[in-house]
Amino acid sequence: MATRYAVYFVPGADTALWRFGCEVLGRDAYSGEDVAQWHPPGYAAETWHAMTADPRFYGFHATLKAPFRLAEGRDEAGLVAALAAFARKRKPVDLGPRTIRPIPSSNPDRAFLALVPASPPPCLADLEGAIVRHFDDWRAALTPAEIERRNPGRLNERQRRYLDAHGYPYVLEEFRFHMTLTAAVEGAAALAPLLSSRADAVNVEPSLAVDRLALFRQDDGGDFRIVEVAPLGGGD
Repeated sequence: MATRYAVYFVPGADTALWRFGCEVLGRDAYSGEDVAQWHPPGYAAETWHAMTADPRFYGFHATLKAPFRLAEGRDEAGLVAALAAFARKRKPVDLGPRTIRPIPSSNPDRAFLALVPASPPPCLADLEGAIVRHFDDWRAALTPAEIERRNPGRLNERQRRYLDAHGYPYVLEEFRFHMTLTAAVEGAAALAPLLSSRADAVNVEPSLAVDRLALFRQDDGGDFRIVEVAPLGGGD
């Protein structure tokens, strides 16, 4: 299976938010290692481990450029340099207060839980759109199998257009910043306060700021891991 890359936001490795995300998911994408996993009261450790399998595969993050294979003639060193150059020209984005809430899934009976900004600022969408468009030249075209995995029959017209144009349906007007904490599960609304309480108990920062971009790599279908972090500069 081909190597894939993605551009994500991740908190700094020394932040309470990063430690919280890693202990909820049970893996640290900076180190690539499993970590001792917390689980909510009333949930068996094995049950919670299964409920977090999907986001654990990717690591704690917010998607800004979804996973892609490199276009012909492109390489990782060039992508790292392009990410650093792009980041230097962009200002950090203050997202304000954070909250944890259910996000609807394609199954009306299930939702996944995610940490999100309570009121996303317009400049967040500007940053995401710039990243999506800037790195399109680095992305190989989707194969028919990759398109099929996105369930195109369930997408609306705009999402399908974005899938064709950018390799991912949930970009630009369809973009919603979120840092996923569970797979799509039943009873997500009841779980949200438990996760919020844990975040408060471990002193997770009360507000969010996108201050860096991380390049993630996936080899041979394995877990995603951080290979480079580029701090956002002052926009000069």
